[in-house]
Parts: sequence; C-alpha cells; structure tokens
Amino acid sequence: MTDYILVLCTINDKEKAKEIARKIVTDKLCACVNILPNVCSVYSWKEKLEEDNELLMIIKTRKSLFERLKNEISNLHPYEVPEIISVEIQDGNKEYLEWLSADTQN
Repeated sequence: MTDYILVLCTINDKEKAKEIARKIVTDKLCACVNILPNVCSVYSWKEKLEEDNELLMIIKTRKSLFERLKNEISNLHPYEVPEIISVEIQDGNKEYLEWLSADTQN
C-alpha cells in the first residue's frame, strides 16, 4: 500500500490559497502545493444551483499526514464546508516520491 496521496482543495481567494499553502509546506504537512486558477465549479449548495470561479489546490503529501493536514486546512479555510479529498498515488518517479517523503514530517 502506498503512503503517497494528492489532496484536492478548492478555494475562492488566491491570497488565502497561498497563505494556506505556505503554512502547510512550512509545517511539513506536505511537500508541494500547486495552485491552479480559473476552475469553474458547478455544484448544489443548500438546495441552490451555484456556479463559481475557484482555484484548485493540488497538494502532494503522505497518507499518514492526511488527518493533520485536513485539520490545518479546515482551520484556515474560509468556506463553511471546504473540499478536502485525497487520491492515492499508485506509482511515480522514485526520486520525486523520495523527495516527497524527505520533505514531510516523519
């Protein structure tokens, strides 16, 4: 079983996304965060159809850090219910995954 995951998190504020990214990288809860702009999100919220322009944070980390990472993002995130979901990385560049391990908490 792999310990490597991607965590996906949408947000509506670039500066807040960078603030969260800096905090979780500094705290070694992840090795890297990519912030992708111009994500069109269409969703149902409180029985109303919504459409928003958001940013997508792609966070590279280890599964063993997910709960702590999720809690930190939840504490900093402006949404009432932030999207914080993980996807297992099944395989990857060995050197990249070694770097990911080395740059996150043990």
